[in-house]
Amino acid sequence: MTRILIADDEPMIRYGVRAVLSTDPETEVVAEAGDGLEAVDLVLRHRPDVAVLDIRMPRLNGIDALARIRGRAPDTGVVMLTTFGEDDYILQALAGGAAGFLIKSGPPEELVAGVRAVAQGAAYLSPKVAARVVAHLAASGAGTEAGRRAAARERVASLTARERDVLAHLGAGLSNGQIARRLHVVEGTVKAHVSSILARLGVDNRAAAAVVAHEAGVTAPPGPHPP
Repeated sequence: MTRILIADDEPMIRYGVRAVLSTDPETEVVAEAGDGLEAVDLVLRHRPDVAVLDIRMPRLNGIDALARIRGRAPDTGVVMLTTFGEDDYILQALAGGAAGFLIKSGPPEELVAGVRAVAQGAAYLSPKVAARVVAHLAASGAGTEAGRRAAARERVASLTARERDVLAHLGAGLSNGQIARRLHVVEGTVKAHVSSILARLGVDNRAAAAVVAHEAGVTAPPGPHPP
């Protein structure tokens, strides 16, 4: 059972997130918070598998709450809930170690998939979030969009063929175990590949590696999502 904390200052949003997650029999919402400080306190008390945090909250915003949770409860994965226009916050959360990024107005099944992925140690980027991050990076002075995509492809070119396969599945939101089953290797091998991928790409976490995968156009072949 995946244990979840929901933090948002709007009760209707919390209600909606809880309602969506309740459709998954493998998840349980163990706590709800109306601000960032309460979210941190409840994470330390309940030690959920995943904390779903709004970016903009009173007393302590989601970015600062993320930093405290990552420092004091590193086993809790963090999914950030965002709205359009929060690109700078998304980049800060990415740098701070958030493992998932979801748009509040996105489809309900995306929320379930994102929480499941993060609970299993994977990264999950809503396609809309990934597109906005890539577009924001392109507009931030790092050359044209074509130039950024070329740079990302050059970074990916430093990977072995097997590492590119792993990166593609990582970018699709699969956990190490799921990637292992998809590629018919042991999970320890995937873990080693992921560590090598992060080092070769010069990124700190799976979510950042997923952004590079999206920029470079590295995608996993179609197939069933392994359990």
